[in-house]
Amino acid sequence: MMRTASIERNTLETQIQISVNLDGQGNVSLTTGVPFFEHMLDQIARHGMIDLTIQATGDTHIDDHHTVEDIGIALGQAISQAIGDKKGITRYGHAYVPLDEALSRVVIDLSGRPGLTFNASFTREKIGHFETELVFEFFQGFVNHANATLHIDNLRGHNAHHQAETIFKAFGRALRMALAQDERMNGKTPSTKGCL
Repeated sequence: MMRTASIERNTLETQIQISVNLDGQGNVSLTTGVPFFEHMLDQIARHGMIDLTIQATGDTHIDDHHTVEDIGIALGQAISQAIGDKKGITRYGHAYVPLDEALSRVVIDLSGRPGLTFNASFTREKIGHFETELVFEFFQGFVNHANATLHIDNLRGHNAHHQAETIFKAFGRALRMALAQDERMNGKTPSTKGCL
């Protein structure tokens, strides 16, 4: 069974089309108008082994907030749709990822309950033109619409680019683990409740 989905999100602020293949090869096609953010989305796809296509236009003449947040929302919707009933998935995932002096830990539970705990003190307010506070906004949008519990901790780092990149790489790796099919589950729902 192919675990794929396509989502369109159209508002007065953004127009977004996203396609995902959860069992892909990490192939990407990204057009968002936010170059550093595209570099981060590439990390999710490559390290999560998710094929990801995003076409987005937004009111970036104001700032990048709406585009980044709405891509998080649409990506959460797409992944939730692609997972389906969640039978047989691992459900939980975690990863530690270093990049030079920076280190981040990400833990995810595809629980059906949205929640974000985010601990990252970026050493700069901007990476190029990208506002570092938008990292939180992306993940908040994602968890609200993927119905996932997500804990993100940047444990150390003094280069803001490295801090952000370790977060996105670790997220990709953790998501890959959580989405993986667990053969021992034998198609069962990974919950004592019987549903997620």
